[in-house]
Amino acid sequence: MIYFDNAATSWPKPASVIDAMVHFMTEVGANPGRSAHRMSIEAGRIVYETREAVARLFNVADPLRIVFGLNATEALNLALRGILRPGDHVVTTSMEHNSVMRPLRALEEAGAIEISVVPCTTSGLLDPADVQSALRPETRMIVLNHASNVVGSVLPVAEVGEVARRHGALLLVDAAQTAGCYPLDMEAMSIDLLAFTGHKALLGPQGTGGLCIGERVEAEDIEPVKRGGTGSRSQREEQPTFLPDRCESGTPNTVGLAGLRAGVEFVLQEGVQAIRAHEVSLTRRLIAGLREIPGVTVYGSHDPELQTAAVSFNVKGLEPSEVGLMLDEGHGILSRVGLHCAPAAHRTIGTFPVGTVRFGLSCFSTAQEVDAAVRAVREIAVGRRTKSGRV
Repeated sequence: MIYFDNAATSWPKPASVIDAMVHFMTEVGANPGRSAHRMSIEAGRIVYETREAVARLFNVADPLRIVFGLNATEALNLALRGILRPGDHVVTTSMEHNSVMRPLRALEEAGAIEISVVPCTTSGLLDPADVQSALRPETRMIVLNHASNVVGSVLPVAEVGEVARRHGALLLVDAAQTAGCYPLDMEAMSIDLLAFTGHKALLGPQGTGGLCIGERVEAEDIEPVKRGGTGSRSQREEQPTFLPDRCESGTPNTVGLAGLRAGVEFVLQEGVQAIRAHEVSLTRRLIAGLREIPGVTVYGSHDPELQTAAVSFNVKGLEPSEVGLMLDEGHGILSRVGLHCAPAAHRTIGTFPVGTVRFGLSCFSTAQEVDAAVRAVREIAVGRRTKSGRV
C-alpha cells in the first residue's frame, strides 16, 4: 500500500508519537490543571511542554499565547467569530478552504461583515498588490491560507503581512497545509493569528490543533466561542480574561496533545528545512512524471519551489472518483478525490464541479513510491485510451 493522502491526514506517525500517547494513557491519564496530585501535575506539564514546542516551531515568544483546540477549523472559527465585529471588512482569496469561507459567509449572511475575495491565478498564485487594492478604511482582517490544499500553491504570506501592518489590519493565516513542512515564523512574516492542525505535517493525532495569537491581539479582543471550566479562577462565574484560559474551556484532549508534542519535537529534530527539501525533490519527480503521460492534466504552477507536496491532476475521459478507485483497488495507492472542501479553489483552477485526484506526499514518502504512482496513473490513462480506441 502507498499512502498518498497526507494532505488530509498524515500517515504513518513517528513511533515517538504513539509511544507518547500510550505513556499518557498508561502512566498519567489525569486531568491537567484541575487537581494538585502528581498525575494532574504531570498532565499539566505535558500540555505546557506542548505549548513550548509549538512556540519554538513558529517563533512565538509567549507559549501562553497558543490556544489549543480540535483542529485548524476550530482555530479559524475562534479567530473569525471571536475577533470580527459588526461593520468590519475582511479580505480573503479565491483559493480558500471552506474552513475559512463558511464562517466568513455565515458572518456575511448575518449582516455582520463585508467580504472581498481577491482572485488568484489559475495556478493558484496570489499577487500581494491585489490584496493591497482590495483594502478599505474599515478592513479589520486579511485571511489567507499559507498553501492551497488543492494544488499546494504557496501564497506570499510575508508580503501580505507587510501590507496588513501598513494598513493596521490583522493577518490571519490558515497554516493547515504548511505547519511542520514549510518554514513559518510569526514574527518575521508579520502574522498576527496562525491557525494550525496537529494531524497533518506536524505528525500528531487527529483532534489536535490550535491558534497562535500574536502580540498585536489582546486577550480582551477575542470573544470566546465557548465558555466553561478552565481550572482557573473557579470562584468566579465569569470567563477568565487571560490567555490561554479565556479561549480554552473544558477538559482538553491531553492524550492527543502528548502525541502532538512528540510530533512537533520530531519535526524540530529533523528540521523543517530538511523536510521541505525532501518534499520538494519528490514533488518535482511526481509532477514531471505525471506531465509526461498523455491525457493527464496536472494543475498548479508545476514548480515545486512554489508549492507544497500536494499535487492535483485529472485523467481525460475519467471522473476523479473513477481514477481514485482504480488507484486503490488496482494499485494499492490511496489518494483523495473530489472538491477537497475547497469549491472556491476549484473554481479558480477550472475544475469545479468535478474536482481532481490529489496526491499528498509527506516526509516519509519515497522516490520509489512516487515512481510506482506515476506508473499506475500511466496504466490507467493508457487503459482508458485503449478502451476508447484511440491508441
